[in-house]
Order: sequence, then structure tokens, then C-alpha cells
Amino acid sequence: MSHVTSAVRTPLVTGGKTYADVTEDISRQVEGSPTREWTIAFTISVVVLIYGTACVFWTWWEGLGVWGLNKTVGWAWDITNFVWWVGIGHAGTLISAILLLFRQKWRTAVNRAAEAMTIFAVLCAASFILMHMGRPWMAYWALPLPNTLGSLWVNFKSPLVWDVFAISTYFTVSLVFWYMGLLPDLATIRDRARSKVSRYIYGAFSLGWNGSAKTWARYEYMSLILAGLSTPLVLSVHTIVSMDFATSVIPGWHTTIFPPYFVAGAIFSGFAMVQNLVLIIRVVFKLEDYITIEHIESMNKVITLTGSIVGVAYITEFFIAWYSGSEFEGYAFINRATGPYWWAYWAMMTCNVVTPQLFWSRTIRRSIVWTFVLSVIVNIGMWFERFVIIVTSLHRDYLPSSWAMFHPTLFDISDYIFSFGFFFTLFLLFAKFLPVVNMAEVKTVIKSSSERLPVSVSGVARGERVANPTFNKDVE
Repeated sequence: MSHVTSAVRTPLVTGGKTYADVTEDISRQVEGSPTREWTIAFTISVVVLIYGTACVFWTWWEGLGVWGLNKTVGWAWDITNFVWWVGIGHAGTLISAILLLFRQKWRTAVNRAAEAMTIFAVLCAASFILMHMGRPWMAYWALPLPNTLGSLWVNFKSPLVWDVFAISTYFTVSLVFWYMGLLPDLATIRDRARSKVSRYIYGAFSLGWNGSAKTWARYEYMSLILAGLSTPLVLSVHTIVSMDFATSVIPGWHTTIFPPYFVAGAIFSGFAMVQNLVLIIRVVFKLEDYITIEHIESMNKVITLTGSIVGVAYITEFFIAWYSGSEFEGYAFINRATGPYWWAYWAMMTCNVVTPQLFWSRTIRRSIVWTFVLSVIVNIGMWFERFVIIVTSLHRDYLPSSWAMFHPTLFDISDYIFSFGFFFTLFLLFAKFLPVVNMAEVKTVIKSSSERLPVSVSGVARGERVANPTFNKDVE
């Protein structure tokens, strides 16, 4: 007997893991005591959240005058942060839905963290809408409710109303998708629980999962249905967000390129944030065998693609401004590059267009340090993109007499800091009490994508290295 192997696919799970190893490695951080790193990070996040919450309540108490807004610049950091956080949430749905439909196996190790990131990012985005209202107790006015409830019937022609439906639908579907994917793993934690309290809590949230063939069949069926429902949302949500600007008549906003441009930018920034989170998770929870260099490289390829699309969109904007023959449109873009906010424009161009091109190098694309640093730079650049689009288009309008500058105040900055405290507090709680990697789905790729086949699957001795088990055949 001899083994014929063919290294066609690079393994997605390394270390010769068995099914038991997967369960043990991923359940460890849920069942064990909090690590020192987690405790320090959580303490910092909570402190930042408390400080930010105090600033948000002060903003509501004193009114939006504590921000740097003025008569000319009515939107600034608040809407910039809203669009930025919504964009970050896009990667989770893309990884969960579109890559599932395309049967991309590398998604299995990162989809859980990406889906959680989506939910928390959308909550952060919604917080800025509540802040911007100034009177959050009247938030229900944005819903189509009868006037007898005290609100006014909404204007369905307004893209701001479309936002309400798009964001709420996106949040609901993402939450259901994330929770349904958790069920098999929650049942695993339930069955391993040592205390009655843990067994009861995880048992209640696992909804009676029993692991039968019928249960798994329904689970797979439900995943495909939710993936089909979620796929249009990847395109529609940021398209509708872009229409907040594109349906106006303000130079710099009134352009048809915004929907695809915003969607590409959202996926671009979302994948960058996923990279930052999974690289930290990978080290802190010792999951190097599950979140491998192959996963990181695959996500970097998506970042390179979407970054290039965003770069083309920037160039197209300038071309259309010139080709339109509108002096107002032309001035809006010249002002972006050479006006008072030139530094923000060139920071955006450097971070979003130049920097991601470094990923064409395979060495950089597979480097942990380079990936982390460049992902941070990408998200900084995407924040500047939203700032440039919003503020530079508003601060100089048709009347030179009304031109004004926007300068952020302490509360603009503090309310933004609040969102980081909120996001990382939620994410750290998720990382401690729920499996950060999808155990059930990782187990499905062990047989075809593992560095070595588990003994229980293949019968091959554990010490024997098999380059690609999919093509492993016994030859007499």
C-alpha cells in the first residue's frame, strides 16, 4: 500500500486537527477564565464607553450646538461616522451570504467574527442617527405610524426614510443569520458545560438543537434561504445610503456613480476591519491553525480588488465633473483637491488608492504585520473619504457669502470615541462568551482542506503528512 497525494489546494486547517481538536481549541476561550489580555482590553473599552456615553448625554442635554456644525455645514462628523460604520458592517454579510453561495471554503473560519462585527457596526451607525436627531425620544417619528401617535406621516420620497427601512432590514437579517449559525456551536457548549447555570443558558439559546440528520438538513436549507435574502442587501443598503447624497442637487453629491462606488468602498473598509479583528483573535486565542495565512491572503485579495474599484471611481468623478461642463461641479472637485481641506483629500487618496496596491506583492499580502498596518490605514482613508464627500461639498456652496469652515469640537470627537467603546465592548463580550470561529463549519472542511487527515476520518496514521486529502487514494 502506498499513498498518492496531490497538493492542489493549500490547506485551510493546519496542525493535523481532528474533530475533537476543533471543539477543544475553539471552546477553550468560552469555558475558561478570562485571559489577562482580554481583561485589559475589556477594561479599556468599558472606560472609553462610559466616557463616551457621558459625552453623548451631554450632547443631548445641551443640544447639537456643542458640535462644530454651522448654517452652511449641517452634516459633518455625525453623518461621516454613520456612513463609515455602515460600510464596515458590509463585509460580514458578504462573507456570510455571497461567499456561501459561491461555496468558498475559506469563509468558514472568519464568518462568525465578521457577522458579529456587522451587527455591532450597524448598532454604532444607528447611534449616530439618534445623536443627530437631537431628540432621540422622538426617533419613532421616522417610522410610518399614524398621526394619532404624535408623529407625522413620513415622506416616502425622502431617501432618509429609505435609510430607516434599509438599515433596520439589514440589521434584522444579519442578526438572524448570525444567531442561526451559532445554534450548533451553542449546543456543543451546552453539552460540554460543567455548571447548571451555563448548561441552562446555552441550552435555552441553542433552541433544542439535537444534531439529528433532519435538524442539519433544516439548518442547511435555512442557511441558503438567508444567504439568498442577504445577497441583495449587500448591494442595496449602501446604495440607499449613497442616495442620501446622490438625490440632492449639491455639486459633488449629485452623481449617478455613488451607488456602486459606495458599495465597493463599504466592502473595502469592511474587509479591512475584519482583518484587524481576526488578526488579534488569531493571536490572543491561539487560533493560528484555523485562521491561516491562506485566509488572510484571500481577504487581502478582496481588499486589493475593491480598493482598485474605489480608485477608478475617484478618477471617474473628476472626469465626469469635467465632462459635465458644469462650472459648479468642476469647482467642487478642484476645491476638494486644492481647497482648505486639501489635506483630507490627499490623505484619502494615499490611504485608499496608493496603499492597497502594496498587496499586489505576495510577500506583503501574506505578512501579518503588513496586513494589520495596511488594514488600519485603509479604514483611516475610508473615514476621510466620507468626510471629504460630506464636508467639502457643503462648506462652499453656490453663494460665496455663505461659505464657512467646519472645525470639530471636543464633543464631535468624544461622540466618535463613544462608538469605539461601544463596538469593542460588545465584540469583546462576544469573543468571551461565544465561539469566535464557527466550529460546525470548520469541521466540514477538515476532510477536504486539512493539512493532515484526522485518524477518525481517514484511517491514516496521525504522523503521516497528506498534502491534499481530497485526492488521496490507496494504490495497491
